[in-house]
This record gives sequence, C-alpha cells and structure tokens, in this order.
Amino acid sequence: MSANTPAQPVRARLPRGFGDRGPAEILATNRMLDAIRASYELHGFEAVETPFLEYTETLGKFLPDTDRPNEGVFSMQDDDEQWMSLRYDLTAPLARYVAENFDKLPKPYRSYRMGWVFRNEKPGPGRFRQFMQFDADTVGSASVAADAEICMMAADTLERLGVKRGDYVIKVNNRKVLDGVMEAIGLGGEANAGRRLTVLRAIDKLDRLGPDGVRLLLGDGRKDESGDFTKGAGLDDEQIEKIMQVFSLEMNISDDIAKDKEFGNMLDAEKISALTRERVRAEGMIGRLVRDFSNSDLAQAGIRELESIWKILVTAGYNDGRIRIDPSVVRGLEYYTGPVYEAELTFEVKGEDGKPVRFGSVGGGGRYDGLVARFRAEPVPATGFSIGVSRLFSALKAMNSPIVRADDARGPVVVLAMDKDQAGPTLAMVQKLRAAGVAAEMYLGASGMNAQLKYADKRKSICAVIQGSNEREKGEVAIRDLVLGAELAAGTKDRADYLELRQKAQFTVAESKLVEAVQEVLARHRG
Repeated sequence: MSANTPAQPVRARLPRGFGDRGPAEILATNRMLDAIRASYELHGFEAVETPFLEYTETLGKFLPDTDRPNEGVFSMQDDDEQWMSLRYDLTAPLARYVAENFDKLPKPYRSYRMGWVFRNEKPGPGRFRQFMQFDADTVGSASVAADAEICMMAADTLERLGVKRGDYVIKVNNRKVLDGVMEAIGLGGEANAGRRLTVLRAIDKLDRLGPDGVRLLLGDGRKDESGDFTKGAGLDDEQIEKIMQVFSLEMNISDDIAKDKEFGNMLDAEKISALTRERVRAEGMIGRLVRDFSNSDLAQAGIRELESIWKILVTAGYNDGRIRIDPSVVRGLEYYTGPVYEAELTFEVKGEDGKPVRFGSVGGGGRYDGLVARFRAEPVPATGFSIGVSRLFSALKAMNSPIVRADDARGPVVVLAMDKDQAGPTLAMVQKLRAAGVAAEMYLGASGMNAQLKYADKRKSICAVIQGSNEREKGEVAIRDLVLGAELAAGTKDRADYLELRQKAQFTVAESKLVEAVQEVLARHRG
C-alpha cells in the first residue's frame, strides 16, 4: 500500500457472544439489581467484590477442558509467565478471597457479589460469552439449615422482583445421589473426573435437549442443528439407563400416587391444601429415592440431607409448592458436593412466533464443601445461590414487571446553545440546575435550534431551556415542555385543550426563576 493510499476504515462489529446495552436497559437492570441486593441484605448478607481476572489455577478446572489452561475460559499469560483467566463464575473467586482473608472474616461468612462472568464457549441464541450473575453464599457452615435458608431466600427474592407465587419453583436435589450412582457404575475416583464432568454437563441440558438428547451425550456424542459434534461421555447402554433412572423418578412418583387409592383421592380433591399436596409428593419422592438407591451409602447420605432440608422447610412454612425436592436438578459444575438447587420460572409467555415459551431456569447453586479447602489444609463447608441476571431480566420484561419497565427513563434537561459566544452564561444556567439536583447538560454540537430540539427528543428529555438574544436582553429564559409539545404535534386535542396546552408547552420566566420553572415542568410528568 502506497503512502498516498487512504487506509480502509475498520469495520465496526461486535464479537460473537457479546452484547451492548443502552441507557434504558441499564437503568431497568439497576432497579432489578437493587431489589435483589435489598433481599440479600435483608437476609443478613454483606457485599464483597473480587476482580475479573484470577490466576487460572485459582479458578480450577471445573469446566470441560483438555490440557490447555484456557479451554472453556478466556486466558492470557502474564509477563512472569503465569496464566491468568477471566472468571467464569463468582464462586471460585469467592473461595480464593475467603481463603486469603480467612482469619479476618467472621465465620460463618455471609456475603453477596454481583458482576460479569465470561465463558469461552460456542455462542448461540440466548447463549452469551459474557453475562451477569448475582450471588449470595454462606461459607463456614456445614448445617443443612444453611442450604434450606438459601432456598428460602431465593424464593423471597423472586417474589420481591414481582414473580408471583405459583409462577416459580425452587427445585432441590443432592449431588451425592448422582455421585453415588456414578460410583456404582464405575465412574468413581480421580481417574474418571473428566468423564463425570461430561456426564454432569450432559444431564444439566435435560430441559433443553430432552431425555433423548441427554442419552446421546452420555453415549458416543451428539450432532447439533449446525452440524457440530459434541463428544459424549462414552457410557454403555446399561450405565446410561442407571443414570437416566434418577431423572425418571418424578414420573414414577406420579405412578405410585396414582396406584395408591388414599393418596390418589387426596390429590384429586380440589379442596385439599397445597401443603397436603406437597407433603404427599415430598414423602413419596424421598421414599422412592431410599428404595431405588439402597445399595449406595453415598446416595443414602444425600437422601438423608434432603429429608432434613424438607423438615426445615415444613417448619418455616415454605412447603406450599415454592420449594420442591426434584432429582432432575444436577448443576453442570463439578465442584458441587451436596445439596443443589435451581430456580425455575413456570409461567408461559408468547414467543416471537406466537408460540408459548417458558424461561425455565433463572438461577441455581448448591453446596461446595471442597472449593475453599483447595487453598487450606482443613475442610471449609460452603453453600450459595446465583441468579442469572440477563435471563431473569428477559423474563421480567416478558411478564411486564414494573421493576424493569423502561418507559419512565428520561434524559436530562437540555439547555440550548443559541450563540457560540455565550457558552459561559449557558453553562452557568446548567450549573444552577445541577446545583438544585436537576440533571442538565448544554448542547455541545454545532447544529441550529430545530436540530438541538430533536437532539433533546432523542435523549427523551422532558424539557429544554432556550435563551436567544431576545430573551437575554430581557433577562428571561424560555422553557419548552417537550412532552406537551409532542402531544400538540399529534393534533388529537380540541381547540380549547390545544390553546391550554400551547400555553403550558412553552413559556418564558425571569432567569432568576429558571430552577423553579424547570422543576414545575418536571413535576408534571413524574407524578
């Protein structure tokens, strides 16, 4: 390329799996985050923040990987040749933080964190490489009461966000049940850690792929719609059926109840309470688990923990369908060691094609007793819950929740720049408004009055301030109500209303009354 050849402009394009957010979405998201934060703090959790980057060994290999340290995560090598990675969740960094500050922290340590996490995975519809999570964790308590409380808080938080009781369920299982099954089919021990993780991630896709898709991933593998092939866990047919047996329990319980006349009549009666219905279901589920997995001590230990959690929920009054024992819950990360939970939305909305859509899981978590212990020569029990902020935000928008409604997101008052040599006095007016707590800006472009007013409309400003030479000579400013101006432009009012609106839509006041006049206009539209 010669020196006189102009360089080609760089094509503006967003990397796959990442997204931009505008001011309305950010404002609505912040309201949602404030509600989650308030719920977590009400339950006694305090804030902590960790960086985006951690040493790769700190994060651990809990995602599917090979010999490369950056498979599944975004990694780089520092100038001292140590590998660092962008965090893939908020739990592994918390484990490092607790271990590093262990002696200074109160135990149990109850904290919450919010932030972006990153996955170096294949993006797709609804699957992003960068997404936001909001976590709460209790570190230092081995009691199942900590797990029960986390589930109760998850239910309380969804209701604070406007999700009605009956439109969600917190599902609870115990990884010891599935771990016991995997141990029984020969997948125990460190040598099979990779295959166990492949099994876990396959089962975690049950809602999305269905039983047949999961069976393929447990076997040789599965080819997706794009033609890409995902290698499976390599289990034989008998091993696959043992694994799938865990997830057919819900159907088996329904069959058991249907065969039991007393229980069947109770559940068919419309007048029975939700508490009775859930008691019958929970007792049947626990009984079936005990019977089907009696040959595994590890599975039986997990079932006893589930039974203890259920008793706490009953005593606390959360046994009305908000929280349920459900063996289909697995969670795809390997570090979970005991109870696991998932928050699922059960209501349907219409998709873009008009067909009903369910959002499904919007959060989850579980017990990870070995994660902090990686850094210390002693066991440190821990349990926690994570909300998928982006997915829950989409669900709240679909149900038209006022928390994420963006129609009241308004821009600042725009003070027009009518004369280039009057920038100082114009900025002085802006500062007066700001000093009174009114968000304001001076137009900094080079366009004329009409273009400046169009700019204010694009900013969704409620009003604009105008001071041309005529107003300045009189010591006045013109206040234009842009909301009423839009109504006038629509031309839907009769003559009497039109004249009244026109008087309100633009008026002049003494410059000394600028703040009061602007506040009056803002008050008209902020109810």
